[in-house]
Amino acid sequence: MTILATIIVLGVLIFVHELGHFGAAKLVGIEVQRFSIGLGPKVFGFKMGETDYVLSAIPLGGYVKMGGMDDEVMERVEGGAPETPRVPSERDFDSKPIWARTFVISAGVIMNMLFAFATYTFVAAQWGIPGNATTRIGQIEATGLPAGAELLATAEPGSRIVRIGDQAVQDWDGVVTGLLEATPGSLSIELVEPLRSIEIVVPDEQAGRLALAQSVLPWIESGVGFVLPGTPAEDGGLEVGDRITSVAGTPVQSWYDLVREIEGRSGERVELELVREGRPLTRAVMVGAEEERRGGTSVVVGKIGIQGPNPPVTFKEASAGEAIARGYGDTVYFTGVILGFLRDLVTGGVSPRSVGSIVTIGEASGQAAEAGFDVFLRFMALFSVNLAVLNLLPIPVLDGGHLVFLGIEAVRGGRALSVEQRLRWSNVGFVLLLGIMLWALSNDFLRLLGI
Repeated sequence: MTILATIIVLGVLIFVHELGHFGAAKLVGIEVQRFSIGLGPKVFGFKMGETDYVLSAIPLGGYVKMGGMDDEVMERVEGGAPETPRVPSERDFDSKPIWARTFVISAGVIMNMLFAFATYTFVAAQWGIPGNATTRIGQIEATGLPAGAELLATAEPGSRIVRIGDQAVQDWDGVVTGLLEATPGSLSIELVEPLRSIEIVVPDEQAGRLALAQSVLPWIESGVGFVLPGTPAEDGGLEVGDRITSVAGTPVQSWYDLVREIEGRSGERVELELVREGRPLTRAVMVGAEEERRGGTSVVVGKIGIQGPNPPVTFKEASAGEAIARGYGDTVYFTGVILGFLRDLVTGGVSPRSVGSIVTIGEASGQAAEAGFDVFLRFMALFSVNLAVLNLLPIPVLDGGHLVFLGIEAVRGGRALSVEQRLRWSNVGFVLLLGIMLWALSNDFLRLLGI
């Protein structure tokens, strides 16, 4: 399942990306000599018209080879022979105006983003818009509550919200909507387990209501939804589905309790009491230590390498307009998440060990496929956004590097960098890209060894 899922994910998304370059090149009249899925020596192929359509040996990318596009580094990487001297043509890539070349280079990224948008939209239209089915409170972030809502911090974790004002709530979307759209002024929030009512004051401004809604977090069980390979959790024998009941003798009920206890025990060996398929078990785990930036300062927190279980999900049927809005919102949101990850990676907000290679991609693809077709499609959409963002990095050899070259040409009034200059920078980019790939592979190798 994992191998097949990985082939599908990489094959489809590489095809979509290169199809963007191919279609844009044809649209502006550029000769396309080769369309390849994969890099290196040709495994299978055929010729139709002027273009060789090729499946190559190394499934880690693809390329569209265009007439007159001087890129000797990529020719070597892609397994193509050096181009023989050719008579310049009006269909050459370099003969086209800057706007046309920019369109062609950008088209792969554009196609990946459109694929993500279309996939998120299709999933919403087919399966509905997912929401958290619970109304149980997991945690109240007291520091984020606006003035007048401080009493909400006294709500007990695990209690259920049943009514906000005069509106009954059935799921977490109802809780968020009730707080965001409440009329400014006095508001009654009714809870059960235990039964009580809390009176708060809803602020007038939208920012205050948003802070109120974001301060109330939904319940997540103190369990294991995913185990990262090569982490203390895997070494300690934790499995997906385990429900953790205590950490070093301290009872935990929610995911927030569990995270708080683990983060405060970096470098310690702790015993976890858990329940697996109805049987109580004890597992010993050595808590790792990771440096994170919080509130502008670096702190060391404990990590064991698990993710929390997914909450119970409810699906709301979506109209065409709602599905499109959801597809757009998900695409924008996950673009921001990936950009935030890259920013934190540069600033030290996340560990360099967080970067994974095709091993991580394969494991995630397999798990997404096992979780259901809708989850697998959403994973493909997320990975498509990831591919688009990474291709825009200003590294020669990537699309972003080519766009930098075109930007320099535009600033210089149409004078492009020489072939020799582009070749030198492409060599630098190739070495840098190779270093990133080795870094990611080494991270996965170390994780598999439990280091």
